[in-house]
Order: sequence, then C-alpha cells, then structure tokens
Amino acid sequence: MSVAVADEIVKARNDEREYRRIVLKNSLEVLLISDPDTDKHGGETNAFTSTEDTNYHFDVNADSFEEALDRFAQFFIHPLLSENAVEREIKAVDSENQKNLLSDARRLNQLRKHLSKDCHPFHKFGTGNRDSLDVRPKANGINIRDKLIKFYEENYSANLMNLVVYGKEPLDKLQTLVEKKFQDIRDTARSCFNISDQPLTLEHLQVLIRAVPICDDHMLKIEWPITPGIRHYKEIPSLYLGHLIGHEGEGSLFHILKKLGWAMSLWADEKGSNTDFSFFEVSVDLTDAGQEHMEDIVGLLFKYIHLIEHSGICKWILDEMAAISEMAFHYQDKTPPLGYSVGIASNMKIFPPRDWLVKSSLSSNFNPVLIRKVLGELSPTNCRIFWASKRFDGQTDLAEPWYGTAYSIERLMESSIKKWIECAPDENVHLPVPNQFIASDMSLKNVPEKVKLPVLLRKSPFSVLWYKPDTLFSVPKASVKIRFRCPSACYSPEAELLTDIFTWLLSDYLNEYAYYAEVANLGYGICSTSSGFQVSVSGYNHKLRILLETVLKHIANFEVKPDRFSVIKERLLKNYQNFKFKEPWRHALYYCSSILYEHSWPMTEELEILMQHEPKDVSNFIPTMLSRAFLECFVAGNMDSHEAELIIKHVEDTFFVGPNPICKTLFPSQYSTGRVVKLDEGMSYFYSTKGLNPDNKSSALVHYIQTHQDDFSSNVKLQLLHLIAEQEAFHQLRSVEQLGYITTLARRNDCGVRGLQFIIQSTSK
Repeated sequence: MSVAVADEIVKARNDEREYRRIVLKNSLEVLLISDPDTDKHGGETNAFTSTEDTNYHFDVNADSFEEALDRFAQFFIHPLLSENAVEREIKAVDSENQKNLLSDARRLNQLRKHLSKDCHPFHKFGTGNRDSLDVRPKANGINIRDKLIKFYEENYSANLMNLVVYGKEPLDKLQTLVEKKFQDIRDTARSCFNISDQPLTLEHLQVLIRAVPICDDHMLKIEWPITPGIRHYKEIPSLYLGHLIGHEGEGSLFHILKKLGWAMSLWADEKGSNTDFSFFEVSVDLTDAGQEHMEDIVGLLFKYIHLIEHSGICKWILDEMAAISEMAFHYQDKTPPLGYSVGIASNMKIFPPRDWLVKSSLSSNFNPVLIRKVLGELSPTNCRIFWASKRFDGQTDLAEPWYGTAYSIERLMESSIKKWIECAPDENVHLPVPNQFIASDMSLKNVPEKVKLPVLLRKSPFSVLWYKPDTLFSVPKASVKIRFRCPSACYSPEAELLTDIFTWLLSDYLNEYAYYAEVANLGYGICSTSSGFQVSVSGYNHKLRILLETVLKHIANFEVKPDRFSVIKERLLKNYQNFKFKEPWRHALYYCSSILYEHSWPMTEELEILMQHEPKDVSNFIPTMLSRAFLECFVAGNMDSHEAELIIKHVEDTFFVGPNPICKTLFPSQYSTGRVVKLDEGMSYFYSTKGLNPDNKSSALVHYIQTHQDDFSSNVKLQLLHLIAEQEAFHQLRSVEQLGYITTLARRNDCGVRGLQFIIQSTSK
C-alpha cells in the first residue's frame, strides 16, 4: 500500500511528537505526525496559492477526524467543480479584490509585477477579479469551468502533491487511514513546472519608478533580482545580508537615517523567494525631510553595502545568527496543529525530508564565496528603485491596469548613482558589535508542580504581583508585564494623546539598544492603555532582567528630545490623517467603541490637539502623569517566585522609594475601573454615518450584542456559543447570501463587559 521511508527527520529537543514519512503507491509523499496530547483538528477549512504551489488545509475535532479526512481526500479524487460553485467563487474572489483596491502594499506589489517581462508568469495579475475570471473569458468564448477542469487534469497529479496528517492516533493507525483514503488520487507522472527565464531584463533595471500611493506617506524601495536563497538554505547568504543591511543598532544604516531625521523604519530581506527567481529588497519609510533626500539615502545604502564588501564576510556574525536560530528552533513554542501542518506542507517541496521541520534554522556551512556572490548582485546596475509619495500626484504619465496606480519611469545612468554615493553624507557607519543579549543559560527552574493557576504572590500599597511558573512547556522563557495605572494619563483627550507620544518616544529612544535583544529573541513592548501605559518583556529569561531594568531606567529618567519629538509628531499626524483610508469595517469598529466607552475621545479632537503641541507640552505632562500610580504586575514562565518578587521590588524602588520619589500611591478614589455603556434589555440602538473615504465603494456593518459582565460560567457559555455559531454564520453570510469577503462573528470584551459582534463589509449591499 505504501513505502515507509526511514529518513531521519530532525526535530526540536523538546518536541515529543512522533513523525513518519511514507510514500503511497501513487507516489504521494506523506508526513504523518502523531500527537496524543492534541484535541484538534477542530473547526475550519481554507486554501491559498503562493508563488509555486496551492495549499489546502482543514482542522476538525479529533472524534470526527476520519470522516473529515475522507471528505478532504475526495476533493482531489473526484472534485465537483460545479457551475454554481464556480460562480460563487468568482464572486468571492472579486469581493476580496474590491477590498484590496486601496491597499498601497498590494498596489505597489502589482506595479512590480506589471513592470516585468510580459511573457513571464510573474507579470500576471496576482489575485484575479470578475473582469479577469468572467467578463474577459466570456468575451473570448472561453468557459471558465472547462478551463478549471483542464487545469485540474493537467496539474493535480499525486506525484506533485505532498500531504501532512496530524492526529492524536498512533503512527500506524494514521498510516492505515492515509493509505485507505488517499491511494486513489491519480498519478499521471507530471513533471514540476519550472521557469528557467528571469522576470526582469536590462530594460526593467537601472530605473527610478515614481508612484502615487493612496495614503499620505513617503516610501522608498530598492530591489535587486538575486540568486534564490532556497538553493543555498544551509549557507543563508540572503539572511546574512538582510541581517546587516536591516540592522537597527548604533552605526547601522537605519541608525544614521534616523539620526538625520530621514526615516521612520527600514526593512531588508529576500522577498518572493522561490526556486527559480527571487528578489532582495530594502524598504524605507521616509519622513517629510527624508522625501527631500532620496538620492542621499540611496547613496548611503550603497555606501553601507560597500562597507560590508570591504569588511569581509565575518564568520562570527554568521555564528551568532546560527546560534540564535538554533535556540529558536529547539525552544520554539508549540503551535496549533493547523498552522504547523500548513507550514510543513509548504516546506516539503523545497527542502529534503531531513529538514522539513528545521528549514534553515540549523545553518551549518560557512561559505564566504557564495555570500560575496549574492552581495555582488546588490549593485547599482542590477537594481530598480520604487519611490512612492502623494507629492507625485499630477506628475506621472502612466497607470498600472489592474489597480490604476499612477506612475512614471525614469532611466538612471550608472554615473548618476555613482554621484549619489560620492555626495552622500559622510557618516560613521559600521557593522554591528557582538550581541550581548544571546542567552547562554538555558537551565529550567525548580517550581512546585501544584501551581496550576496564577497566584497572588505579593501585594503592597504600590503594586500587586500575580505569578504563574511554567509547569507545562519546559522552555527557558519568561514573560513580565507591568501595567502602570496612572489616573492622569487618560482624563482628557489631551492627556491620552500625550501618553501616546510618551510611549512612542520611549520606544524610539530604546531602539538602538533593544534591537540587539530583539535579534536574540528577547522582545519588549511599550503601549498606552485605557488607564495609563504598559511595559512588557518576554523571551529567554537569562538576560530578561537586564533589558527590563534598562526600559524602566529610561522611563524614570525620561526627557524629550526635540528632534525625535518632531519625527514622532509627524508619524502620529499621518496615522490620524490616513485613518480615513482604512477599510470601512475598521471605521465601524472605531465608532462602536467610541459609543460604548465612558471615556472615549474623538480622533478629530486629538488631531487638533496634536497639531498644536510642542516638546515642552510633553516635558511638562510626564511628571504629572507619573505623580500618582499603581502597578499591576504579572510574571510567568521559567522564573521562580523569589526572582519574580525581586523584579517587582526593584520596580517599586525605582519609582516609589527615595527622598524625591517619581510616583506616589493612589488615593482610594483613584482605583476606579473603565466603564462602558449598558445597553437596555429588549432595546435596539442604531448609529449610521457616511464613509470617511468617498473613493471606497464598500459599506460596513458592526452588529453588537451585549451579553453580560465578567463571570466564569457565562464566559464559557459565550465561548461555546461562538464556537458553535462561527462557521455557520460565515457560511450563511458569505457563501449563501454572498454579502462580501469580510463576514465575521467574533466575541468582544470591553472592560470586562462581554458580547458578540457580527462584522460585515460589502460592495453589493
């Protein structure tokens, strides 16, 4: 019935699942995963098409697994492809496309595809719509269902397929099921579709493309066609270069652009990778000042690339990257079965069986010659530059046909880019220094097995500490969350806005230092809340306290830097102004929250206040905000109770102790909690408003049903109702009524008040 292949599949040290690779008699390659602890596959089905393959997947409750597996197999043995189903799917695809028409990311991506060889598959429309799937085919006498059947017959051959089956049954039982259900998928011995040709020719390189976005932002992308990294996944040339060019520590390209006030963010990595062709991309979100210095920014980028070239390929950097990725693989969190299976199925055509789970996480080959080869491909003559800004409106002469993006093309001389490099600012760029945040102590703490739920470990006039040690996952990771309850942070729209600016500035100041921690999988977050702000740190516990104490020190010694205030103010202004370009369902949720919350300030008021604020307003506000506070703390993971208490004691000493403490305790009347409007039983309330963006033809509805205040029994019942109704609601609203692509039933929690909400966005209703 099948051949069990004895490949050694590399798995993580803490992975207790069992794996087996088999090949059925029809050449279908299968990975079986046995996990006695799983209770799912429970509850959804979906599919997607990527650059080279299509992935179908589902999960279902374990007791219905065999029956569902049989139905799933029949999709590929005897697909119906009925006329009405084809029509429904065309409507769904068109609805999804309508949703995406005003997405700048999709518009620019389709422009990239449009500006490539007409005869190359990369050039094609990426998603489809009614025009491409119905109107044009009919005009040319083409029956789309006949085309689908022909496509199925030509491409759906068992020898081109891979299957992942994840269940709680033993491997032998799973193998019997798979052999029984999937052996009848036909094998027509088809060969894989390969593209030997490249999508870009010299005509498409050494050009500057100016494009007009929907949002009022400035963005710069530099793109090079390169050797696909998948071909050399053990040597990771693209990851090495992306790590250096995209670094954010002191001396990095982004650090310099940020210091000059020209960039808000920078991203560098391989994009759209497949086995036939690939691109390396550097993307920069520009400030208004940066928009005026495009040539300098491109010049600095190539200066940094030259620095990498002249510094040589550093083995110690590659060793650091390998150590970090190896730890991430061996101490990864256990992910839900569906997502885990989808990822592995996508890997099976790319990597040999031994590396289906590990991919490039255990890179082992130091190959400086190969890295230099890919580095050599990042040349001024091998790139194209996309520059998007609203300021180009009215200055373009071309339009991309599917999204209508306005653009123009200018051919660049090699001498021009050389001049940009020579004239770029003379800044002290350098490679990263060794990363001090890489964990070396991976030992597990001894904690009482009886601690199954969070316990109240410590309470004082300054703080409360909840603690939950890891008694289940056995990984050297921990998480600390500290919520600063500050009544002065949210009593007015001005206070709420100033608190937001404070959290943005704080993250901005910490970036160069904390980026090293993030690279080493030790992350942090600072965000405003309904009652103040929250600090969170999570990752490997070995160096966690060092990072946390640095964050707290920056809060305690906070000062406003006028140059960074200007950049953050500009970013927030654009966030407010660009809100109108978001999808209508997001606007509907915003209005729903505005109506429900007791303290909810209109965006229009906060925007008006923001335009008037100066650095001194933030400087004057922060001492007031911190003057009264209470800390709600939660420590979980690989940390014993004594360590947890020491951390919170240090926090209290930093803010509440000393002759001139930063914070004082709250008055009893200041411990109030957030409140929402109670909707009277038996009453219905209706709020309608015109869409914020007249160019968006979609309408949206949020139907909110308030149910109860926090109560364990009622919460469970609501969760059960949601689980029962979610799929049926989706089927009725999207598949039967064809209301639109976004049709969701979700639970809602507002300050402990629970409810359900239907979210629908439609172009037809």
